[in-house]
Amino acid sequence: MTAIEFDHVSRHFHGVPVLDGLTFAVRPGEAFALLGRNGTGKSTAIRILLNFLEPHAGRSRVLGVDSAVLDPRTRERIGYVSEGHKLYGDMRLPMLLDFEAATRSRFDRALAASTLAKLGLRTNVAIRKLSKGQQALVALTLATAGRPEVLVYDDPAMGLDVVHRHELMGSLAEAIEQHGVALLFSSHILTDVERMADRVGILRNGRLVVDAPIESLRRRVQRRVMRPKAGADTNGALLRDVPAILRSRKTEAGVALTLVDLDETQERRLRERADVLTDPDPLNLEELFVEFTAEVTP
Repeated sequence: MTAIEFDHVSRHFHGVPVLDGLTFAVRPGEAFALLGRNGTGKSTAIRILLNFLEPHAGRSRVLGVDSAVLDPRTRERIGYVSEGHKLYGDMRLPMLLDFEAATRSRFDRALAASTLAKLGLRTNVAIRKLSKGQQALVALTLATAGRPEVLVYDDPAMGLDVVHRHELMGSLAEAIEQHGVALLFSSHILTDVERMADRVGILRNGRLVVDAPIESLRRRVQRRVMRPKAGADTNGALLRDVPAILRSRKTEAGVALTLVDLDETQERRLRERADVLTDPDPLNLEELFVEFTAEVTP
């Protein structure tokens, strides 16, 4: 069973492609981080999933329901927090909880009140007077108090300090562990992604170029430096013979190679052209992100 599905979703704006055949799925109890540089389609994908925006091709589903026909009952099973944490700023917290309880049949007011009390938030001030980090925690509390089966977060920790980000990620982790929630989120803070995500998807030019568990990705990708033999072709022929090369850059030490799924045959071809080939150097998530989103140049 999948909780979230994208099936060859495409979308353009004024003729410029933003998403191109986006396909992936998220299972219950799984956290999937959708990553990419600004403008690569992360928010567009989330908006399409929640039927705030129509795709030009393909389809998406939430809890088995086509996004194009999401009904109120299915929407109540989805928790969503957008960038900016849109809240009723003039309300105080008790009034906000009353409002949510009156308008959402699955909303657990006692759970929300208990969570806010643990966070030590002031209840006697208007929400707009809370800090940005506190408002983010309120938004997450409201989303999880509806006991959702799917949580969708669009860059939830943007602009928060370390303490509030830690609390936010801890609350998300608890929702996944205790209730089997499927989480789809985007973030520019890759340390949070490493802490939270079971799998990452990386968008480049509207295409999903990575869909893999983080640990698997670390094992599959390596960086090595090759000092070519005199006269060895390190451009076209090398790239054809060693398709594992993701990026190739000339440096003072030789040719820096980023390699994906290098097998024995391809490694032998590298060694045949090299006076020196360094041992594999693993990459952290930030380095992986840079490698997969950079323009591929010989």
